[in-house]
Amino acid sequence: MSPRGGVRAPGRDRRARAVTPRAGRERVTGDPPSVAVIGGGIAGLAAATVLAERGVRVVLHEREPMLGGRVAGWPVGLPDGTSATMSRGFHAFFRQYYNLRSLLRRSDPGLGMLTGLPDYPLRHRDGLRDGFRRVPRTPPLSALGFVALSPSFGLRDLLAMRPAAALPLLDVRTRRVHEQLDDVSAQDFLDTLRFPAAARHLAFEVFSRSFFADPRELSAAEMALMFHVYFLGSSEGLLFDVPREPFPQALWDPLTERLARLGTEVRTSTPVEAVRPGPSGGHLVVDADGARPYDAVVLALDTGGLKAVVSRSPHLGDAGWRERVTRLRTAPPFLVSRLWLDRPVASGRPGFLGTGGYGSLDNVSVLSHWEGEAARWAARTGGAVVELHAYALPSTAVREVEEKRLVDQLHQVYPETGEARVIAARHEWRADCPLFTVGGYRERPTVRTPDPAVVVAGDLVRTDLPVALMERAATSGFLAANALLERWGVRGETLWTVPDQGRSALLRAVARRFGGR
Repeated sequence: MSPRGGVRAPGRDRRARAVTPRAGRERVTGDPPSVAVIGGGIAGLAAATVLAERGVRVVLHEREPMLGGRVAGWPVGLPDGTSATMSRGFHAFFRQYYNLRSLLRRSDPGLGMLTGLPDYPLRHRDGLRDGFRRVPRTPPLSALGFVALSPSFGLRDLLAMRPAAALPLLDVRTRRVHEQLDDVSAQDFLDTLRFPAAARHLAFEVFSRSFFADPRELSAAEMALMFHVYFLGSSEGLLFDVPREPFPQALWDPLTERLARLGTEVRTSTPVEAVRPGPSGGHLVVDADGARPYDAVVLALDTGGLKAVVSRSPHLGDAGWRERVTRLRTAPPFLVSRLWLDRPVASGRPGFLGTGGYGSLDNVSVLSHWEGEAARWAARTGGAVVELHAYALPSTAVREVEEKRLVDQLHQVYPETGEARVIAARHEWRADCPLFTVGGYRERPTVRTPDPAVVVAGDLVRTDLPVALMERAATSGFLAANALLERWGVRGETLWTVPDQGRSALLRAVARRFGGR
């Protein structure tokens, strides 16, 4: 259904697209079916929420002691005796994350747990700086404004570019862009554009590295889709929100309380070993406490978790589906370093800064500028809390070396931190994000599997909708719930996305005429 059909768009963009579920009853009737949701990240929480709201009996299995998946947080003790919250790092909650925001509104209708940062600044080692605060939000003015305002685009650079190579970006449609660009790497695609080097770092590679991937291994279709979602396809802009408090307190504790009120059983610290056929239909979910029967199962796992469960569940799906799951890959390792410093950073430092040309350092967050817990610690001690990210590190990287190198690079970006004493440091080294390989789109799992009682959710899932990262996780969770609710004649959740085509009819025509379609 279009927003013009009487449904109000959830954000600023009046062209946002509504994806309505199949008609049905508002809730299940009679003896409610039971569903095991395996995985307590964003996708699993989204699926569990919609199912529980429709009257389904839900049990949420999570292997970790906390919920949130890759957006989880957990307590750590600092040397000064205070407690703090550590996580896997900064996440930007963009305004076009309609479905993730819909999930969060379940516990906070006004999204008061989020606060906006004033800009999305980018800084290159060569001294070039970019940002999105002054860039118009509505395409194509957004792209034109970025080029006009950015110092990384000189006249000579613009004349050397190949506009024809960029035509696929003018009319991105999820399936078509993968047919057109999935067999090309993001790096090769950028080479064809002949972008100036600094602009390439700041305007394009920031997107590819958001996937925790090296551009040489990332599908160009995924990068083009991201450029559409955040820039050319949406008028929400590239500014974003962040949680006012750490992830558990701001996001997941309130949502978990709501799930409990809806009757959901949450089983943390409960890794699932396998899923087996039930003796009289349905499925048995096996964990350390035994096997429990369910009418249906949502596999809301990361890549490694999905592969592990499927490998121990020989009757799941069919042979072809299981084989495709075994071929899924994870992105290279990444490092998150959080430092509690004994003095503040210089006045005027942004809450978040994307970086290029500083070795492995991809961004710096000054958490004490916007997160309540960090701000209170900084106010009490006179210090600061900063966080550093290094994405797509080489498989040969040595953890201790990279941790030291990342801190040294911080000193280059913010020299005043070189004089600060590190009161506490916590480092997270992970390698569990999905890798969207060149040519891999066709083999990625979809929400539906060969077994109609088993569905898959997560940011690794192919949804055929213009969504990415956290928004893909939330969207796939809603889609998984909808697929099961259809079986029971119950209406699912309405989803929203950015438009799945270029915004300008003229530019779409140009792309079709000269873009090889």
